[in-house]
Amino acid sequence: MRAVTLILAILLLLLQYPLWIGKGSWLKVWDTNRQLVEQQQLNELTRVRNTVLDAEVRDLKQGTEAVEERARSELGMIKRDEVFYRILEDSSARNVPERKSSVQVKEKSAEPMPASAVLGATE
Repeated sequence: MRAVTLILAILLLLLQYPLWIGKGSWLKVWDTNRQLVEQQQLNELTRVRNTVLDAEVRDLKQGTEAVEERARSELGMIKRDEVFYRILEDSSARNVPERKSSVQVKEKSAEPMPASAVLGATE
């Protein structure tokens, strides 16, 4: 009787091996599902980024507003006949002592800009 029980236990273990450790085991299925979820999250992030980039490309192709906005924000350009104001913080509001400097900052740009730095020069 004892030998039959031992043989049945060994048979049971041999049948369980492919289920837990073999080629199509539960562990591999679990790992594959985890990788699938990670890839789906990465795909969603990439899809959102691509949508934003696509909208930006369409905007740049269709009109000049996006080009002008980028030139203003990234290159510091202004259009002809625009007035540029630079707002400086009050040094007493920051609780930082005011430093003396030989550099003067203009509050309003009234001098003409070179043609290469003016947007819409062909207008």
